[in-house]
Amino acid sequence: MKILVLSDTHLTTETQLPDRFIQELDGADLIIHAGDWSTLHVYDLLKLYAPVKGVYGNADHTDILNTFPKKDLLTINGLRIGIVHGHGSKKTTERRAFEAFADENVDAIIFGHSHIPYLRYFKKILLLNPGSPTNKRTQPYYSFAILHLDETIQIEFVFF
Repeated sequence: MKILVLSDTHLTTETQLPDRFIQELDGADLIIHAGDWSTLHVYDLLKLYAPVKGVYGNADHTDILNTFPKKDLLTINGLRIGIVHGHGSKKTTERRAFEAFADENVDAIIFGHSHIPYLRYFKKILLLNPGSPTNKRTQPYYSFAILHLDETIQIEFVFF
């Protein structure tokens, strides 16, 4: 199963997803967006390629807040994957994401907010931030992640 993971697109209705990301949409079984879409325009673009799951972030408009939850929990191929944007005050983004699922038995947590690509195990839970394919801030490259879920989890970052 091929899952594209992105976050922090911050797109307007006039902007498009980058070509490098669009190249990966063919063959995607699922797309996960970890918040800060900005408008439903991003969702409308993504759902043309595969089912889309996601959460809202701190910079999202009302239409996103009314469409997506603050956090979500998916079960895919027997793996429990939490999704949360990770915004808030105090603590690090990673810690807030981890604590959002403290009472739930998850295998992985996907989060965004910082625009910083991140992959690490913490207390046997995989933490993944794909970065942003459209708003790299201080990072040297735009980025997103591809999850391949079969008997194992394989994660590939795409930097461009």
